[in-house]
Amino acid sequence: MRIGIDFDNTIACYDGVFHAAALERGLIPENLGRDKNTVRDYLNDAGRADDFTELQGHVYGARMDLASPYPGFGEFVATARQTGHELFVVSHKTRHPILGASHDLHAAARGFLVARGLVGAGGGQIDPDRVCFEETKQAKIARIAALDCEVFIDDLPEIFAVPGFPDKARRILFDPANQFADFACPRNLDRRRSWAEISAELCRERV
Repeated sequence: MRIGIDFDNTIACYDGVFHAAALERGLIPENLGRDKNTVRDYLNDAGRADDFTELQGHVYGARMDLASPYPGFGEFVATARQTGHELFVVSHKTRHPILGASHDLHAAARGFLVARGLVGAGGGQIDPDRVCFEETKQAKIARIAALDCEVFIDDLPEIFAVPGFPDKARRILFDPANQFADFACPRNLDRRRSWAEISAELCRERV
């Protein structure tokens, strides 16, 4: 089976990362809540929206070392490869931040995957040639279709509704924080809360 996987907030987990990076830069008080939205709202409410925009580029560029793969993702990759699945990373992000230092965000994301042992030439890793970063959502959808993905896993439900998303591809919404518990999932969208759950479902037997 050809399985496509989003990157940000699907593979890469940023829990506490924006808080840590904002503290390093002296942008927030230490006792502020640790989630990204709290950091964003604090800066926005203080009239410092540009500081948050620049912080995003800093995190996704210079401080990807603060992020980590979601629990169970490495095991999913190894098991999926061993059972004969083909894995692809397909994500959309600008190549450079809108504000701040001109980091190559695509290179930083690839570096994260390599440093964490998820991408490489090993039998339990994702082939580097199967990692694709696109500049727009539409280009991402076109890539998913061109790769003929039979399954696609993403943390954003709106991705599955972008025109051109392949009808035959199974849609899996990755929702570890249960934020879409009250979301009325369309009949063709399955919500899963962990990589262990996805692995148990997709890797039950050899392809």
